[in-house]
Order: sequence, then C-alpha cells, then structure tokens
Amino acid sequence: MSDPTFDSKSAAFLDWFRAWPGATFHHDIKIEDLRKNGAGRGIVATADIPEDTVLFSIPRTAIINTQTSDLPKLIPQVFETTGLEDADNEADEDGSETSGPPDNWISLILIMIYEYLQGDKSRWKPYFDVLPSQFETLMWWSEQELVQLQASSIVGKIGKDEADGMFRSRVLPVIQEYASIFFANVSERPSEDEIMLLAHRMGSTIMAYAFDLENDDDEDDSENDDEWVEEKPLVMGMVPMADILNADAEFNAHVNHDTDSLSVMTLRPIPAGTEILNYYGPLGNGELLRRYGYVTNHHARYDVTEISWDLILSVLKDTLKVDDAIWGQAVNQLDVEEIEDAFVIERDSGEPDSTGQLREEARMKEIPSDLIEQVYAILKAIRKVSPTTIPDKATRDEITLLAIHRALEIRLAQYQTSQRFDMDLLSNNQVSGRQTMALAVRLGEKVLLQEAIDFMHNKLASVKSKTDQESEPHAKRQRMR
Repeated sequence: MSDPTFDSKSAAFLDWFRAWPGATFHHDIKIEDLRKNGAGRGIVATADIPEDTVLFSIPRTAIINTQTSDLPKLIPQVFETTGLEDADNEADEDGSETSGPPDNWISLILIMIYEYLQGDKSRWKPYFDVLPSQFETLMWWSEQELVQLQASSIVGKIGKDEADGMFRSRVLPVIQEYASIFFANVSERPSEDEIMLLAHRMGSTIMAYAFDLENDDDEDDSENDDEWVEEKPLVMGMVPMADILNADAEFNAHVNHDTDSLSVMTLRPIPAGTEILNYYGPLGNGELLRRYGYVTNHHARYDVTEISWDLILSVLKDTLKVDDAIWGQAVNQLDVEEIEDAFVIERDSGEPDSTGQLREEARMKEIPSDLIEQVYAILKAIRKVSPTTIPDKATRDEITLLAIHRALEIRLAQYQTSQRFDMDLLSNNQVSGRQTMALAVRLGEKVLLQEAIDFMHNKLASVKSKTDQESEPHAKRQRMR
C-alpha cells in the first residue's frame, strides 16, 4: 500500500535533483518505497539495463560540503585550517578537543545543522525531506535492546558518550557563539538539549550516508611525477541521490568520482525489478549495524569477534599451573607498550569480483599471528624464569594452541544463548525489528567462534600427532617402516 506523503516527498526530491545543471537520471530506474523490506527508499530497475550503463550523475555543486554551503563563508574564522585538522573523518575518541579548526566530521555536522535550520531557504530543502529522522544504528538503541547483542564486541564500539562529549565541546559552542546565523530563520530558538539531539541526528545521518569525496581541484602535474607530493585529505560530503542507493556485500553498481560530478554505473546487466545496490566494503554485520543500521546475509561472511588478552592470560596461567611468583616475574618482563589488548577473529572471506559478485568461499584459515606471537612472548618470559615449565618448542606450540582453543571456548560461552536457541528463534519467526538484527549479529559471531574452535581443535590434533610420532622409540619407528 502506497504512502502518499512518502511518495510525494520522493517525487519532489527527484524533480529537485533533475533541475540541477549537469544532473542525469536514467529513464529505466525509479525511486521506490522499500520499507516493507526493512529498508527506506531505494532505486529499482524498471527495465533490463546493460552493463556499464550510467544510471545517474550528480554534479559536485549539488553535494553538501564545505565547498558548497554558505556557512564556511559566513563564519570563515571557524573553518580556517592550520594544517593540523583531522583528515581521517573519524571523531576524536574522547571528544575532548576544544580548540583548532573543525575536522571533516565536525565541519559537515555544523553545515548540516545550519542547512537544516534554514528550512525552505536552504537550496537542499527537498533533499532534507527524504533524509531519515529516525535511525536503526546502535547509537539509538535502548539499553534493553542492546542487551539482545549479548557478548558481542560491537557493544563497546558504539561511542555514544564520546560523541556526546565531542558535540558539547566542538559543536554546541560554535552554534551558541553564532546563534544569529544558525537561528536566523527559526521562529523559536531551540534549547541546548534540542541542539544536542539535532547534532546526534545529523551525526548519524553523516555516518550512514556521507561519502568521502576525491578532491575535484587536485591537478595532475606531470612535471612532478618523480617528486614526493603530499596527499590531500578527502572531503566528506552528503551526495543527493547516491545515498538513496542501498548497499550489500554483493552489489551491481559503483560510484565513480569524476572531475565535475559523481556518476553511478552498472557493473553487470541488471534485470527489470532488481534493486540497484552499492557497496560499503567488507563489513561484518555488527559493524554494518553500528554504522548503517541494518544487517544482511551476504555480510555475515565478514563477521568478526574479539578475544581479549586478559582472557588469554587467565587461560595460560591456568594451563601452566605456575605459582604467582613465577607468573608475576614473567608478566613484568613484557613491554606494556607492545601488548595488544584484544585480537580480531575473522575468516578469510575474499573480495567481490569486478562485477560485484562473491565467488570465493569464506573459510577460517588462521588465527591472528600477532596473538600467537604475543603468547610466544610470555611463554618465552616464563621459560627464562622456569626452564622446566616449557622445555622445548614443541611444548611451547602445544601450550599455545591449548590456551587459544580453551580461550575461544570460554569466549563462546560468554553469550547467554546457544546457536541452536538462536536459530530456532529465527526459523520460527519469534523475533522482529531490532531483535532480529541483534540476533543476526550474535548468531553470526557464535558461528564464527565455533569455526575458530574447530580450526584450533584440528590444528592441536595435528601437532599432538606429530609430537607423538617424534617421541616414539627409534627402533619401533624403524620396524613400522
């Protein structure tokens, strides 16, 4: 059943988009309401479309960024750079920095707040009308909803408090100092809490929809081909129409960054009725949910989980059964600065091919080498203190595998429900909405951990078999030959 308001906003946005000089929109695609599929808007083919077809083009003048918005011109002193700005488009972890020019992230948040508050006077008003006002990203989940993720490492990466601190230290002061500019077209000045809510809303919008744009004023200087040239930072921007595309780990279109525009081109033939899909990268469902607010079956191959060094240490100590004095001496020999706090467990999942399709099987092929090296480091320290505890490399290797195998089992047990329980919930349709997404994340991580456990079990069995063969009496081995 169609939604007249939703559809009218889509139509108004498309008319607005087409009016931009240089904008194109292929006649065999349309913007469609995909909320019944758990998405918002999307773009769907209305006829068969060949490979290498330009679906639409977005002029750079239509993109919202520091180069197109009026805000940097109105308050240039805020946007002046010193060469020290953060170019990685990531928020400061503690949100504590209060001086210096805004980085890409903060700059775009300020611009988005300014343009939103201009209402009808913003030339991007029809675009703001189709941007979401509610989000499924983890930043907006309640504590009760987050509990459904159980022991997932993604819970510790949400960063809500850090974002709140950053907005209070770097966004709110600018808006308050230049209130006459930000609120020039607002009938009633919003409260501090309302400004903070708007900052979170725009931050989530940027997290889910913004693009890193290759700088359009970078010129190719052939005379300097042999000279080192400082790489210019990417500019973040909101790209109308390109962000209407949904995305998956298997996709059929690609965004090209041209000098004066961005264009979206098909990677393979697209049948009528098929959704046009972009690609956000090899992200597991946990990270996909944190950043973009959804999960997919295809992204499950990229699922990851973490195992803490504290857990490894606890298992090692229990395995070795050394006294506290020996253990303490060994631990103190480690360089704290060199110690990793956690290790990522993941598959060798491969990348999509040039047509956006996944061809390789995702398989568990190894345990992180830095984890093994760190275990080796503490076992080496223990051997220095107590040589009889680890007499040779064979013993070291077996202890390493035993400890990691046991730690993975304990890590899996930290999830409150079993794989079978979760699969029954899914198969019987007993969950919906955010519960379903949480279930996909935690189940995917459990499956991954079980694969890692099985991998370590086989590796341990192989090492033990080799050790047993080498320990057989020489005469017996001769007879067996």
